Amino acid sequence: MKTKLWLGSLLLLLSGLVQANDPVPLKVLVGFGAGGSADLAARLLAERLKDELGRPVVVENRVGAGGRIAAEALKNAAPNGTTVMLAPIVVPVLAPLVFKKLNYDVQKDLAPVAHIADFQFGVSVKADSPIRSIADLVPVVKKNPKTGSFGSPAPGSLPHFFGVMIGQKTGLDLTHVPYNGGAQLMTALIGDQVTLGIDTLVDQGEMHRAGKSRILATSGPQRNALFPDVPTLRESGFKDLVGVGWFALFAPGGTDSAQITTLNAAVNRALKNPALKDRFIKMGLEIGGGSPQDLQALISSETARWAPVVKASGFTAD
Repeated sequence: MKTKLWLGSLLLLLSGLVQANDPVPLKVLVGFGAGGSADLAARLLAERLKDELGRPVVVENRVGAGGRIAAEALKNAAPNGTTVMLAPIVVPVLAPLVFKKLNYDVQKDLAPVAHIADFQFGVSVKADSPIRSIADLVPVVKKNPKTGSFGSPAPGSLPHFFGVMIGQKTGLDLTHVPYNGGAQLMTALIGDQVTLGIDTLVDQGEMHRAGKSRILATSGPQRNALFPDVPTLRESGFKDLVGVGWFALFAPGGTDSAQITTLNAAVNRALKNPALKDRFIKMGLEIGGGSPQDLQALISSETARWAPVVKASGFTAD
């Protein structure tokens, strides 16, 4: 009887030790819905990070407010290396420029970990539009100013401000028409409600391939691998019309630098994985990488670049 009790106590002790030594999962917060590009990028990255870190990695969607709910959750998380956030450029760059009051401070609450990937935008028209290039747009709008409209998937989004930039660079007074997401935007475009549609290439690709819309140009410094036949805006005669969105990984402010270094190294190894690269390319994403300092420099330079464009748009939000 004593032997049985002793063995039972030993098994309970060993079980407790095993549980105590189980690696703590890394939680990746995403401020956008399941199936979207941010969510898919986070899940593909998590799949590789679990091997690189030797611990479980789980994705948790905190949907709403353009990523600000997830950012607040990160702000309130313990800075102990167990929680990170994958966010697009809107969270660290555009939101601070647009919102009068923000529920997080980029400098204090978001610790840069790594630049994950870039994504390009497309400028589309409906398939039977007489506008065959961005250069065609200028005489058409000058002849009939009522045609000078562009739609975006949301007010205050990067496609919104990229449209403002197009107006600045072409000398056109373009009217912004915001929609509730990319699907609604494309429906409006093919329904002749707006002349141009500006959104991510991934969200415009299906209609383009189906022959319902036509991507006139892409926004990156070089052609996108998904649409090699579509010229860039730079190739179309507007050398300064370049702009890309991006995803980056952040830890809570105050996270120990050693933990940031460990996470950064694991992310950079994961991004070099051929299978991950292939999946990203098929999503229209271009691999990022680099140090936390590189990401901080990117945030600073992008903020300086987009601040005058946002100001020119006159758009602010409470």
